[in-house]
Amino acid sequence: MSTEFNERLSEPFGHQAQIWIVGTREQVNHIISEMYVRQMITDRSQFSPMVPAPFAQGKFMSVLMR
Repeated sequence: MSTEFNERLSEPFGHQAQIWIVGTREQVNHIISEMYVRQMITDRSQFSPMVPAPFAQGKFMSVLMR
């Protein structure tokens, strides 16, 4: 991870586990929906809003805080 990216993270994560999904917009949406259908999450809003991945051109990312 670059220092620039770490500075963009607004909240310190402390010891919370995280699940990062990185891929095309369609892939990220599909995985979030699949996790909801399989009841791994109770609400899609548990994921951060989808943003362009700063380390992969043309890819998007979303983070689940557990």
